[in-house]
Amino acid sequence: MKLNKNAKVSLVGAGPGAEDLITVRGLRILQNADVILYDALVSKELLLQIRTDIPKVYIGKRCGLHSHTQEEINELIVTYAFEFGHVVRLKGGDPFVFGRANEEIEYVESFGIPVSLVPGISSAIAVPSSQGIPMTKRGVSSSFWVMTATKRDGSFSQDLVYASKSSTTMVILMGVRKLNQIVDEVIKYRGKMTPIALIQNGTTENERCIVATLETIKKYIEAIRMELPGIIVIGDVVADHPSFFEEEVQRVLHSAY
Repeated sequence: MKLNKNAKVSLVGAGPGAEDLITVRGLRILQNADVILYDALVSKELLLQIRTDIPKVYIGKRCGLHSHTQEEINELIVTYAFEFGHVVRLKGGDPFVFGRANEEIEYVESFGIPVSLVPGISSAIAVPSSQGIPMTKRGVSSSFWVMTATKRDGSFSQDLVYASKSSTTMVILMGVRKLNQIVDEVIKYRGKMTPIALIQNGTTENERCIVATLETIKKYIEAIRMELPGIIVIGDVVADHPSFFEEEVQRVLHSAY
């Protein structure tokens, strides 16, 4: 392939969900793109703010359904850079938080195409914050640990056990469909009254949040839409959620009758 002298790639973080939580720099880069390759977690409202005269190509992955393999995505980025010029690879959250950005950068740069990166607001922090749940709190939690539920082979990461044994705030991404198993594992090391929150469609108008304890969260399983993206937060900081103690009181009163 002949190198287009205008070929370049920008990896842009779209933020946690709401279209207005992308950075100013990220939006400016989008407005100057020649083609956009976007993920499943990028909001449709954000795409509507972008020029209508350029191609917007969906290459998302949701619930195990991949429109393209990672290898195909890498090849598409290079192909479109040669064909169109400036490719924006638009990713939900931040490109470097479980976004496989490093793989894409290495592949693109191997063709002599320059790559720039625009960080995004990670859903791991923004989504709990939007619900009034802090990641750290003096005297309660001095750190937070962001992790995925499972490894590539489907088994639990050892990080889940290490975090469970500590007092850190646990933020688990891509774990909605493993919620039962996650709770069973964490409750081995933390008290059954440990607060837990499950937040889906975070920062959007369809945001849903369930707050409970490790002991009671399974009562809500049927209310959870497993196909929707979600973030699990485990730790005493979840008690800062405005409805946590109200719901706990209701659960205690209900169990008394």
